[in-house]
Amino acid sequence: MEQVHLMLHTDLIGTVHPSGTGTGTTRPTVPTQGRAPAHSPANGPAHARAAHDAAAGGPGGRVTVAVYASDPVLHVGIVQQLRQRPEVELVDDADAHRARVSLVAVDSVDDETTALLYRLRHNSATRTGLVVGTFDSGDALQRAIECGVTAVLRRAEADQDRLLRLVLAMANGEGVLPGDLLAKLLDHVGSLQRSALDPHAVSLSTLTPREADMLRLVSEGLDTAEIARNTSYSERTVKNVLHEVITRLQLRNRSHAVGYALRNGLI
Repeated sequence: MEQVHLMLHTDLIGTVHPSGTGTGTTRPTVPTQGRAPAHSPANGPAHARAAHDAAAGGPGGRVTVAVYASDPVLHVGIVQQLRQRPEVELVDDADAHRARVSLVAVDSVDDETTALLYRLRHNSATRTGLVVGTFDSGDALQRAIECGVTAVLRRAEADQDRLLRLVLAMANGEGVLPGDLLAKLLDHVGSLQRSALDPHAVSLSTLTPREADMLRLVSEGLDTAEIARNTSYSERTVKNVLHEVITRLQLRNRSHAVGYALRNGLI
């Protein structure tokens, strides 16, 4: 995957605007060039117009946006929606580094998405937003925020008006997160804090049904391919889910994770 701007981190606290409740990846396509820059107002000195453009991020006060998507169809859909809006200037891959806002559109936050978000976080000129299908867990949402995402919009709700509102809010330094996802994030953070305060707390209490199912299958002796067939997930997803559990619980391997779960009566 390539670029998308979403910066959550500390910016989210105090500036979050709940956007309402809502509800595989191939290599992402590169951003598509938007319309030609609008002409600056005729009145006023040249330096005033230049200052105005610089503050807004693009010619004529438009917000410069780079789009990154996990598949070509999704990329084209986002680009076509934003291209029609005069407030936005889409930039191509060569100019992506100067984008005021980076939009990353994906099905879910997997390892490839996380790597892209980390790369985008290093560009201080841009803010990263995430258009996502689902979050598998509170941990995935927290990981996106730690990668610098500042705004989130569900793909099912990503119509032209919501996309524009997301872009403008990010350009103004605001954070955007659906109310139910904010509650999910707070619950997850609270659970982590309780576990940290109580060394005997059961960290697996935050285990998702999918994680529990996969660990149960591991305990029955199934390998990755067999688990994938039993759960109808890809082998890559199985590996990612189990790796996330092992990493989160600071365990050594799958056997260690299964033993931990069994001792605590969680599978």
